[in-house]
Amino acid sequence: MADLNKLLEELHSETALTLLDRIKAGEATAADLSVARQFLKDNGIDSLAFADSPITKLATVLPFEADDEPISQAE
Repeated sequence: MADLNKLLEELHSETALTLLDRIKAGEATAADLSVARQFLKDNGIDSLAFADSPITKLATVLPFEADDEPISQAE
């Protein structure tokens, strides 16, 4: 069982590194970005929008319907 855990740990790490490398190199496809988003979600990683954070910068360029529409909403 220890071997399986080590293998799964390595697979998890390599998946994260491969996705990160593709994104940093500017080679990520829409599918890669979707996989990265799901990978983060599945691992409980999220981000709060605060001044000058990457998520806030992203939100400012997305085509929201109205200027007064909130950037995020509690679900």
